[in-house]
Amino acid sequence: MKSYHIAALPGDGVGSEVTREAFKVLRAAAEVTDGFSLDIQTYDAGVGQYLKCKKAISEKVYEECKAADAIFMGAIGQTEPGPLVLDENGTEVSGHVMFKLRFGLDLFAGVRPIKLYPGVPSALAPHDAIDFIVLRESCEGLFASYGGGIYCRDCVATDTQVITRQGSEKISNFAFELAKGRNGRVSDGKKIVTCAEKGNVFRSFAFLRKIFREVAQNYAGEVDSEAMMIDALALLLVQHPENFDVIMFENMHGDIMSDMAAAFVGGMGMAPSGDIGLEHAMFQPAHGTAPTLAGKNIVNPTAAILSGKMMLEWLGKRYGDENLIRAAGLLEQAVTNTFADGIFTQDLKGNVSTSQFGDEVVARLHKLA
Repeated sequence: MKSYHIAALPGDGVGSEVTREAFKVLRAAAEVTDGFSLDIQTYDAGVGQYLKCKKAISEKVYEECKAADAIFMGAIGQTEPGPLVLDENGTEVSGHVMFKLRFGLDLFAGVRPIKLYPGVPSALAPHDAIDFIVLRESCEGLFASYGGGIYCRDCVATDTQVITRQGSEKISNFAFELAKGRNGRVSDGKKIVTCAEKGNVFRSFAFLRKIFREVAQNYAGEVDSEAMMIDALALLLVQHPENFDVIMFENMHGDIMSDMAAAFVGGMGMAPSGDIGLEHAMFQPAHGTAPTLAGKNIVNPTAAILSGKMMLEWLGKRYGDENLIRAAGLLEQAVTNTFADGIFTQDLKGNVSTSQFGDEVVARLHKLA
């Protein structure tokens, strides 16, 4: 039986709570599939770690993450309510972990599925079928200035957007390959990648659009493509989310739009994500540490559980292991069945706790098996 080594970074705040439920469900998925096992090793990283030793992630932990088959993170950020923990540059310490891993392991593709599950309330009331992907290029764009930029005598500060041919080709190819494996957009089943940009104003975005169109030619006949101004897309995404399949964004735009889109499907507790590269991948719920809710056993662990499903899928494809693919499908179906049975956490107007929700998903996993 194949064993997969997972480097777990529970992090801060509610991170340990949602991570616990995700691993509870993942272990159950492995048990009912009976074709693989997960060797989960937990490491300290995050703001809590920074407060102890002025280092949010050690080189040793980074190397352990690099050596693992996959990385799973709970949440990195504030450990308690109050002033933000900032570094000497005035930015949040949580970035020390995120960007160390993203940049160091070249996790260039930020994959954020936006899918509405049965009975989950949406901020877009008329819509009952939402299923698309927000795809962020995670190592370039405006975020390429992280740790750099210019700060001059308390008079001016600048950050520079960076768009490269190599990075744009990688994320564009990833977007089309992702679309090939999906069922297409909700409205008509068409497989289509939308490039969100602002090329009418900025040369960097015009360059991104140019490269996107070059890559799109390689997928003609398999996947359609379109380029759209980010401001127009924001409007149309709210009005007609069913008309989108995979949407490719520059890093900052994708960061903002993915959080907005989470409201379409019940909020941040329903927002899984993966940071994926050619050799490595990290999976985590897209929400923060919610320090005011930590320790109360009330947060929604669905985003973490579904991030685990994404991890199983990625591992299955990377290693050609159909047991992992099957386990991922069973896991998602168990989540779907849990919601269909009217079981919700408090953020979704329900009354089950964090741990109870995890137990309910596990119970349905066993029924499916």
